[in-house]
Amino acid sequence: MDRNSGIVRTISESHLSFKYEDLRMATGGFSEQNKLGQGGFGSVYKDGQEIAVKRLFFNTGRQADLFFNEVNLISRVQHKNLVKLLGCSVDGPESLLVYEYLCNTSLDRFLFDQHRQSLLNWGRRFKIILGVAEGINYLHEESEIRIVHRDIKASNVLLDGMFRAKIADFGLARCFGEDQSHLSTGVAGTLGYMSPEYIIHGQLTEKADIYSFGMLVMEVMTGQKNNNPAFSTEESQSLMTVVWQHYMSNNLIEMLDPCIQDQCPEEQALHVFQVGLLCMQASPGLRPPMWKVVEMLGVAVVVQQEMEKMLEGIVWVHCSMGSSVFLQWAVVERQEEDSRISSLEGV
Repeated sequence: MDRNSGIVRTISESHLSFKYEDLRMATGGFSEQNKLGQGGFGSVYKDGQEIAVKRLFFNTGRQADLFFNEVNLISRVQHKNLVKLLGCSVDGPESLLVYEYLCNTSLDRFLFDQHRQSLLNWGRRFKIILGVAEGINYLHEESEIRIVHRDIKASNVLLDGMFRAKIADFGLARCFGEDQSHLSTGVAGTLGYMSPEYIIHGQLTEKADIYSFGMLVMEVMTGQKNNNPAFSTEESQSLMTVVWQHYMSNNLIEMLDPCIQDQCPEEQALHVFQVGLLCMQASPGLRPPMWKVVEMLGVAVVVQQEMEKMLEGIVWVHCSMGSSVFLQWAVVERQEEDSRISSLEGV
């Protein structure tokens, strides 16, 4: 804890400091009635309608590091699509983070709940996708420090009363120096959302978030979890591979969530699907930067041109690695492809 003593002192002397006892009383003694949810490192409680309190137990040095990392990073950024940190408490038996209260909790509670799924109409889903993209773009390009979130997923996207998206949980986030191309770090995040190069080599760049965002897009568009058992009947199956197979078969629209099929123009749905596919390319160099993703979400022509450039003459090859499935690019020589097409035309 010595390495974090300076941060503790700074917090205690700043406007970010809350008294533990005040927060305990505001949440009814951290009562089950006020509990909003629970994650791997703690629970979140509400005080009524004003704040959300994240309660962390420091059982390991790593959990303490996650707490101070989250305070240090999120207190330095501010954007409409990032959850606002109001402060924290470091004077009690456990440390507490205090955030703005978002009444609709997290995206996964609507997206994967058959009784609440219909509340996410097409307009709301598109705004959620765009909002998350804008939030990530801010972290990568517009904040005073370059930040990679490392854990973009539905449960880390919170929704306000108007279903506007705000990215939460910066415990795993890392910042980059201006002269750094990547960070070599231990692998952390959620399986199924982590990019192939990060899992294999441990090299972290902004492209890891872009890959995770692509998976999130697939989940929002289909209403299916990326680890849905329905897609695991074969070793190589995953939501990503099933979506790709439908794209190659020219029936991608069949993957659209039935809840929004009557609300969403087919052309717009395909456009958003294609943006997601571009973000999930196995080669990080082929994934568009986040500013480009935001642009593509707003301009259909751009994404159509990108898909033609990136996907024409390219096939996907499945390869499995343990329980993770990756899609790798295999470039088809244009001469061979043109020859095949010519022979077909001559039949």
